[in-house]
Parts: sequence; C-alpha cells; structure tokens
Amino acid sequence: MEIILKQDIKSLGEKDDIVTVKPGYGRNYLIPQGFASLATVSAKKVLAENLKQAAFKQDKIKKDAEGVAERLTGVKLSIGAKAGESGKIFGAVNTIQIAEALKAQGFDVDRRRITFETEPKFVGEYTANLNLHKEVKVQVPFEVIAE
Repeated sequence: MEIILKQDIKSLGEKDDIVTVKPGYGRNYLIPQGFASLATVSAKKVLAENLKQAAFKQDKIKKDAEGVAERLTGVKLSIGAKAGESGKIFGAVNTIQIAEALKAQGFDVDRRRITFETEPKFVGEYTANLNLHKEVKVQVPFEVIAE
C-alpha cells in the first residue's frame, strides 16, 4: 500500500514522502491518526505540484537570505551595557539587543535566529551567529561596551 506522509515519522520517512507500508499499518494506524493519506493518482499529482511551488518559494527565500548575508559582511555592532569596575556587565547581552542593533542598521533579523558561541557577560568582543536560512549562516562580530 502506498501512502503520502503528512509529517516526519522516525522509522518511515519525512513529510511529503511516498512510502510503501503494509496495508494494516496504513489503514489502521497512519491514516486514522492523520500521519498519512492514500497515494492515489490525483493525490500524487497534487503533491508534485505542491512540492514544485514549495521549491520555488524556498529558492526565493534562500536567495533573499544570501543577499542579506552579503550585506552583513563587514558589519560590526556595538552594544552598550552597564558594567562594574571589573568589566563584568550586570545581566547579559541577549539576542533581543542584537536584533535591535541590527534593525537600527537596516537589517531585519528575527531574534530567534541569533545564537552566541559564548554568552556575553563581560565587556569585550564576541561573535553572534545568524541562521538566516538552513543553508545560509553568517557570523557578525559585536562589541560590548560599558555605559
């Protein structure tokens, strides 16, 4: 029995894969649970068209991300934070502050796509990793300065 998966299933395949399973497994578990649908001729055509449109959209998103990544090369940010005499800042610099600093320079990056190699808890220079797309990643240096 051929089915089209509606979501990733660990031992079977990923979303939108057409897989062959035993009829009982498909009819009694996968289809009633909403994990899959029958792979009829019309369903296969709809799936092919959806995959074609999704690939086009993903290609456009990737090109946009590459354009942003090109513009981000050479950008350096300065983040102000209250610090003690030893250079330790009160609290920590977070992704929201990096996203706001990028927005001030004209880059709209979601804060959930920003990570740090090391948590910035002292005055100094650090690197922020921006995951613009699953294949496009860029590193932006930033400096934490005492206010």
